[in-house]
Amino acid sequence: MKCPYCGFEESKVIDSRSADDGERIRRRRECLKCGKRFTTHEVIETVPIIVVKRDKSREVFDRNKLTAGILRACEKRPVSLKQIEGMVDRIEAKLQSMLDREITTMQIGELAMEELKSVDEVSYVRFASVYRQFKDINTFLEELNKLLTEKQ
Repeated sequence: MKCPYCGFEESKVIDSRSADDGERIRRRRECLKCGKRFTTHEVIETVPIIVVKRDKSREVFDRNKLTAGILRACEKRPVSLKQIEGMVDRIEAKLQSMLDREITTMQIGELAMEELKSVDEVSYVRFASVYRQFKDINTFLEELNKLLTEKQ
């Protein structure tokens, strides 16, 4: 690690601590030439996830868009912000663990519906109605019947 004071490229680690709930490591270093101390932060390098939309266009995965969609489905429902954050964290972790770096909106939607189904069935149906683009009441009833059948 290059010293910010003298530019020497060798230093020793004095102290290491976890920071940001284990997401990064804070290291206190000392330059082997000038003896001055400085702090560095180490984070895991992640490869961006590319989302392939229905029209075949591509964009970088945006956690905020997923959160907004789930928030909309959970509006006026007994689902806490902490639960929503947990769902988004689990979905993002599953996406990061996939070998393919290009994920379709269909895959993301299915993961979101899985999470919502276990948290709040009404929110699940709301999300599914938008995500699956229910065309009429029969499609809506089919989804409700599936949900009722799974419950038994």
